[in-house]
Amino acid sequence: MKLKEKTLILDAPAIDRSLTRIAHEIVERNKGTEEILLVGIRRGGVHLAHRIAKKIQEHEGVPVEVATLDITLYRDDLSGRRDPLRVGKTELPSAVTGKRVILVDDVLYTGRTIRAALDSLMDFGRPRQIQLAVLIDRGHRELPIRADYVGKNLPTSRKEQVEVFLSEEGEEDRVAILEEGRPMMVSEERKVARSERAQPSKGRRGKGGR
Repeated sequence: MKLKEKTLILDAPAIDRSLTRIAHEIVERNKGTEEILLVGIRRGGVHLAHRIAKKIQEHEGVPVEVATLDITLYRDDLSGRRDPLRVGKTELPSAVTGKRVILVDDVLYTGRTIRAALDSLMDFGRPRQIQLAVLIDRGHRELPIRADYVGKNLPTSRKEQVEVFLSEEGEEDRVAILEEGRPMMVSEERKVARSERAQPSKGRRGKGGR
């Protein structure tokens, strides 16, 4: 069933403000940018990591390294899947050992994506510390995982779907709650048809119209 946007949570300026705040908090908590490595989780997390890195550089005057992590093969729901896996590319520096790694993702939900990201990351070395930054924390955790930096805490029901749309993916920046579009019943379709027929045609004045 096709999903439609139900509620706008963040628009483009609000997303930008949230990322600016996260960038400042990262610098403050780590007392600078030394040994910081931003690791974006494909796909949305990668774009957000680059945006945060840009904001840190604009404020601190020093570049921050950004890496990409694909967690497809580390997911815990692979057994029984019939559809082919689409494995993205992981691009990490030769060594993450000793780095202050900040995982970046768009939405934190059950925590299983982050668990997979931690497993994947540890195969590349032993970071000094791992922190987590997310644009949206929607709750409903199934694992003991908590974000260190959050753009917005968003109470949701499990039936709702939270979607982050980004310009890097050809969309207008926004965060929205999606819901399934309910198909109209026959009686509703008839009401709509009668309403359309009752409307005055273009170029004519309806009763009381000017």
